[in-house]
Amino acid sequence: MAHSLRTQSSTWLRLPVWALALLLAAGWILAIAPQQSEAEDWPQWRGQERDGKAPSTGLLQSWPEAGPPLAWQAAGLGSGFSSVSVADGKVFTLGDKEGSQHAFALEDGSGKLLWAKEIGPSWDDRYLGPRSTPTYSDGQVFVLSTEGDLYCLDAATGETHWQRNLPKDFGGHLMLAQGRVHWKFAESPLVDGDRVIVTPGANDAALVALDRKSGEEIWRTQLPQDLGPAGLDGAGYSSVVISNAVGTKQYVQLLGRGVIGVDAASGKFLWAYNKVANDIANIATPLVDGDYIFASTGYNTGSALIHLQSVKGENGRSSIQAEEVYFLPGNKMQNHHGGLILHRDHVFTGTGHNKGLPLAVRLKDGEIAWGPERNKGKSSAAIAYADGRLYLRYQDGLVILAEATPEAYREHGSFRIPNVEHESWPHPVIAHGLLYLREQDKLYVYDLRAPQASSEAAAR
Repeated sequence: MAHSLRTQSSTWLRLPVWALALLLAAGWILAIAPQQSEAEDWPQWRGQERDGKAPSTGLLQSWPEAGPPLAWQAAGLGSGFSSVSVADGKVFTLGDKEGSQHAFALEDGSGKLLWAKEIGPSWDDRYLGPRSTPTYSDGQVFVLSTEGDLYCLDAATGETHWQRNLPKDFGGHLMLAQGRVHWKFAESPLVDGDRVIVTPGANDAALVALDRKSGEEIWRTQLPQDLGPAGLDGAGYSSVVISNAVGTKQYVQLLGRGVIGVDAASGKFLWAYNKVANDIANIATPLVDGDYIFASTGYNTGSALIHLQSVKGENGRSSIQAEEVYFLPGNKMQNHHGGLILHRDHVFTGTGHNKGLPLAVRLKDGEIAWGPERNKGKSSAAIAYADGRLYLRYQDGLVILAEATPEAYREHGSFRIPNVEHESWPHPVIAHGLLYLREQDKLYVYDLRAPQASSEAAAR
């Protein structure tokens, strides 16, 4: 070993000065580049666990007056409210451009366009295009268009591996009230092992599981005839999450008739909770905490904590029962579409229909810890969490950093996203110490890493 080290040292000494300089420069560039480990990827809607929380640490705990520094930006993504996923050294998103809806892949770190794949017609109305987020898994990207076209794409090239259509193949449809706007499909597909889970919303195919390699159907969920009086039949605008409540792996989804759970192995309907449904749009992705589910919707509906329990029937067979722990009416807590964060046994969110007023609620009993608070943000607020901080992105483009604590609402800086012309709705994404903010045609990426963390990365 010593001989080997001496040989390497003498080899270095024989290199010309210019070659040494180039090698040292290259080594410095590699040292200061962000660590692209899978552990800090954000591969799907609301992050690795679909809970809106990033594992990144060593981040700025307060921002300067102008906000965190801009690391890089990209353009050419078309219109839409889709957020982004970050994985495999790439950034994936959807947008309407030149009359068609596209899936895009960018090089992470530069914004260079790697590929663009047409996935259907553009949605030419004031609601400005898609809002589903691509899901990356093991070299594949799964995207859902507003028309319900589900694509499995090659992450490196954008080539189609397979395609299904939720209305045509499964009779899928969204919750639709007569005379209301049709907001089209907005779900972000879930990849779980060898299968892809999506929500057509039909009574005989509420959820379906497809083979991730072939797109072939594995199972479909048949709903009971009566899920309750609230809401409307059909899919909502939410996305599936995984629960292992009472020892049963299940998929939890917010439909037009409320929250349901289905058996992950068979797709069999397990339970439902109807009271949180409204008849316009059920949107926010539910939170999972052990044997509990927390769900909220806007339009003055409210929020609820649901306890899942195993019960035995007269036939001796066990089933899962959904019991309401508490219900908070809309005037106490309602989330439109900005999402929910569970941290330190409290739910943090923006409350009020299309208001986004910061609020902290104790999960176990619904007690208000603080809020609703007034700040400089306007209308809805999309929320994410990392390293002890909440990231609130408001409809007017204001981004606020606040403490994720039940003690009090405390802000630690803010800035405005440039060039905001429409509703600034896409959810914030945090990966590898960077904050990704999609703003219609553009993507802005900000460096959240504290100087000490940056110095340590450079030293490594």
